[in-house]
Amino acid sequence: MTDGQEHPRSGPSGLARRVIEWWALGGGVVLLVIAVMTTWSAFSGWVFGKPLPGDFELTEIFVAIAVFAFLPYCQQTDANVTADLFTARAGPRALAAFRLLGALLALAVALLLTWRTWAGLLDYRKYVETTAILKVPVWWAYVPALASLVLLVLACLLVLKDEWRSMRS
Repeated sequence: MTDGQEHPRSGPSGLARRVIEWWALGGGVVLLVIAVMTTWSAFSGWVFGKPLPGDFELTEIFVAIAVFAFLPYCQQTDANVTADLFTARAGPRALAAFRLLGALLALAVALLLTWRTWAGLLDYRKYVETTAILKVPVWWAYVPALASLVLLVLACLLVLKDEWRSMRS
C-alpha cells in the first residue's frame, strides 16, 4: 500500500508478509553463499591450481534461486519499476486505479509464471536433465523457484487487497 499506512503484522496477512520477508532474506543468504564460493574457487585456483569443479554451474543455479526469492518481496514492498512520468499529474483516485490495475496485471503474470514453471519442473523431472560437470538435476532449481512464485502470487493478492482498500477510501 503506497498511502503511508502500515500493513497489518498479525493474522494470516501478517504471517504471509513475514514469510515473504524471510524468503527474501534467504535469497540474500544464497547470494552470500555465491560470493564465498566464487572467492574460494578463485583463491584455490590461484594458490593450489584447483578451483572448485562446477562453480559456474552452481552460480547459475543459485543466482536463479536468489532472483526468484526476491520477486515476492519486490511486489509486496512496491519496489518494482514504475513509469511515474505518465502518472505525475493524475489525481489520487486515478493513481489508486492505476495501482489496482497494476496489481491485477502482476497477479496474472505471477499465475502464468507459476503454471509454466510447474510444467517445466514436471518435464525436467521426467527427462532428468543434469548439469554437465556436477550432474546436478536441473529440476532441483525449479523447486525453490516454484515456491518463490507461489509466494509471488500470495504477495500479489495481498497488494491487490491493499490497493482495493486504498481505492475505496
